[in-house]
Amino acid sequence: MSSQTVLKSGPEGKDIIIVANREELATPSKVVLPEPEPAPGLILADGSINWGCPCLGGMATGPCGTQFRDAFSCFHYSEADPKGSDCYEKFSVMQDCMAQYPELYGKDDDDELASALESAQPEPAPAAHK
Repeated sequence: MSSQTVLKSGPEGKDIIIVANREELATPSKVVLPEPEPAPGLILADGSINWGCPCLGGMATGPCGTQFRDAFSCFHYSEADPKGSDCYEKFSVMQDCMAQYPELYGKDDDDELASALESAQPEPAPAAHK
């Protein structure tokens, strides 16, 4: 049996101080910690959205976070065919918000690619007169 002194202090005894002798401190601990749980992804085990997921890159908390959460929730829980086709209005509101913050949301790579392809297209040749 160990010879520990337990002192309780603080409000309502919330702090516990355990004083152990040298022999007790010299033996390895027999405490077994549980395996760490894997970090949750975008969708939690119960099917709900994990708004704290780093994969969202802060979209859920930025200046358009409310609009993003509304649009993404609509898509995630959509039962329409095709999925999300009933969420057009929410995505439109989100895009309008994001357009107000171009320094944060910028243009999509797809928009830049489309613009680059458009400007790279040759001008149509003038019609030949006969």
